Amino acid sequence: MVSILQAIILGIVQGITEWLPISSSGHLVLFQKLFGIQPPVLFDIILHIGSLIVVFIVFWKDIVKLAKGLIKKEKASWIYLSKLLIASIPIALVGFFLNGFIKSIFHSTKTVGFSLLFTALLLYISKYPKKKNRSITFKNTFIMGIFQSLAILPGVSRSGSTISAGLLQGAKRQETARFSFLLFIPAILGATVMEITTLSQINGNLTALIIGTVFAIIAGVLSLKLLLKIINKNKFQYFSIYCLILGIILLFIAYA
Repeated sequence: MVSILQAIILGIVQGITEWLPISSSGHLVLFQKLFGIQPPVLFDIILHIGSLIVVFIVFWKDIVKLAKGLIKKEKASWIYLSKLLIASIPIALVGFFLNGFIKSIFHSTKTVGFSLLFTALLLYISKYPKKKNRSITFKNTFIMGIFQSLAILPGVSRSGSTISAGLLQGAKRQETARFSFLLFIPAILGATVMEITTLSQINGNLTALIIGTVFAIIAGVLSLKLLLKIINKNKFQYFSIYCLILGIILLFIAYA
C-alpha cells in the first residue's frame, strides 16, 4: 500500500525525471527499492495520464495548431502527423514483442546502472553533430523512434535518447525538442492501454495516487519548461555528468 507521503515523493520524482534526460523509470525503480514498495498498476496508469496532461499544458498551442491543420487538410500538418506515426513504430514493436522480457529485468539495479551509463554517453556525444540546424526529415524521425524504443529499459532516458538522436543528425534544437515531446503522446497512450489490459482490479489508496499525480503534474510542467530553456542554451549534454555518476554508484552497489 502506498501512503500519501510516498505517493507525493514518487509523483515529484516522476514529474522531474520524466522530462529531464535522466530516466524517470530508473529513478522510480530506485525510490521504490528505497521505500520497499511496489506501487499498483493503477498508479502507473494515473501517472501516465498526468504526463499526458503536462504535454498538453506546455505544448497546447502546437497541438491545437496541428489539430486545426489536420481538420483543414493542410499538407504540412498531415506530413507532421505521418512523421509522428512512423517514429512510433519501433517502440510499438518493442513494447509488444519484448514486454515480458523488459518486465523481468525492470527492477534490476545492474540494468539501471548500465542504462544510465548509456544515457550519459548519448547525452555527451549529442553536442557533436555532423551538420547543424537542419529541418527534421522522415529519416530523422524514424531514427529518433528507434532510440525512443531503447527507453523501455529503466535507466535509458526517453527525452535524452530521442533528442540526442535528433541533435546527432543535425536537426534544429527547438524543432527536435518539440517533436520529441509530441512523440511522447502516442508512446504513452500505447503504454497506458497495455497496462490497462493487465489491470484486474482497482486497488491501492486511490486518494494517495491522485494526490501523487497532481504533484507529478506540477513538477512535470516546471521541469519540462526548464529543459526547453536548457536545450535552447545548448547545455543539454550537461546532464551526462549526473547520469555517469549515478550509473557508476549503482553498479558499485550492485557488484559490491
